[in-house]
Amino acid sequence: MLEPSDTWKWYYNSKSEGLMLDLGMDMVFCVNLPKKMLVDSAFQENTFSIDDASAFHLFKEQTSYLPISEPRQAELTLNCVAARRFLKPIQPKSWFFSHQGAGYEPMEAEVICLQNDLGTGHFIILDKGEVASMCMLVDLEPFALNPTKYMTFCEPIKVMHDRMAKMELTDSSYYALVG
Repeated sequence: MLEPSDTWKWYYNSKSEGLMLDLGMDMVFCVNLPKKMLVDSAFQENTFSIDDASAFHLFKEQTSYLPISEPRQAELTLNCVAARRFLKPIQPKSWFFSHQGAGYEPMEAEVICLQNDLGTGHFIILDKGEVASMCMLVDLEPFALNPTKYMTFCEPIKVMHDRMAKMELTDSSYYALVG
């Protein structure tokens, strides 16, 4: 798997309309965030900071337990770092998910479970807030928010904590801990 380097650079590619991470050695990673969701600093060249490297290691450790391939783990890790740094603040969209109880406090980079009448999805916490947190879908299969709207792998969403359930990652499998 990749290891962060102080030579890595974030930049916005106006031709492909995407945020990129130049990894050196002719390797470039395209971030899975739409232009409209990016903060202004994403449109300037930025170095891969110490904070980015710290976040990289935190997310890398958690994604290593997921039942997805190593290249997908790397993709998820880099998208998590990019979203944490460059994603605009957004309002929670908790109405897509079922209430799962009050009082749950997720931790940053924790994998949690969100569910609705159409299924259960697994998400990683990008940025923990007081009552709602930004998270990203870790499932490779699309997750139905409603009969016509789906989320895809590495897509972010902000959700209230009362919609979340703790997940245990054991032997590359998911286990929900519900009360």
